[in-house]
Amino acid sequence: MTRHENGTAHVKELVEDQRTAMLTTVHTESGALTSRPMTLQEVDDDGTFWFLALADSAPAHEIEAHSRVNVAFTKEGAWVSVAGTAEVRRDPAKARELWNEFAKTWFQKEPEDPEVAVIRIDGETAQYWDSPGRVATVVEMVRARVTGEQPEPGESHTVDL
Repeated sequence: MTRHENGTAHVKELVEDQRTAMLTTVHTESGALTSRPMTLQEVDDDGTFWFLALADSAPAHEIEAHSRVNVAFTKEGAWVSVAGTAEVRRDPAKARELWNEFAKTWFQKEPEDPEVAVIRIDGETAQYWDSPGRVATVVEMVRARVTGEQPEPGESHTVDL
């Protein structure tokens, strides 16, 4: 595991404008890994990720049974994979803090409704790849092809959060 200077801040920078993440949990009955899209509500400076869900949903039940999770983000030129521990909370104050028009429309409830749960994920490690963009990546691939060297289309690090 390498420590990258300001790694946590860089991970936050890569994901904070992302709305959709793939949350991977352990299926309660089969033990299989299950991934589903979830909407990121917030990411803190310390690598804590916040989501909203229904308390009686599959992700909530799976997290309550097995707290180890992975959250993956991707956008053009970058991807981030975060391993950590999740917790399902009945926390109306935090739900209200995270609430927005999308949540109101999706859940058709108010944040104080007992059916609304807050999922807190404490990131432990994150692996990311960050490229300088499509044009620079193409140039790097052409350079590698011409020189016969391994391409270096960006930087990849694993960081402790």
